[in-house]
Amino acid sequence: MPKKLTLCIPHKENRVLLGMKKRGFGQGRWNGFGGKLEEGETIEQAALREVREECGIEVSDMEELGTVQFSWPRKESQEDLEVHIFKARAFEGEPVETEEMKPQWFGLDEIPFTAMWQDDPYWFPYFLKDRKFEGKFSFGEGDTLIDFEVKEV
Repeated sequence: MPKKLTLCIPHKENRVLLGMKKRGFGQGRWNGFGGKLEEGETIEQAALREVREECGIEVSDMEELGTVQFSWPRKESQEDLEVHIFKARAFEGEPVETEEMKPQWFGLDEIPFTAMWQDDPYWFPYFLKDRKFEGKFSFGEGDTLIDFEVKEV
């Protein structure tokens, strides 16, 4: 059974808000805001909480657009993940840097894919076009993408 996580990306006009992960899993990569569920939380509640904790904004309108499965078949220490990806369309507050993330707005033609997880360029176009999607990604040594599938649902 994969571990369930959330990922929420604020999208405003022609920009997306990403955060540079400062510690832990994914450190040194640009990513959306998210993490694991706490006891008794729904996926949606966890997504809202994680955005608030990681960049200080309060999301008031978000939609789940995708679910992505991640696996590391050759790495016993890394469990499989099921990540629910949300788009935040309305929110209050200004993003602030936290111990976990350093937020930054990027124009849609400036998204730093070379400094993100290798799966992001494959599902992000669905996200930007508000198309619902599912994906499966397998990683090898050094978190190198070795196999994937993405489809609209």
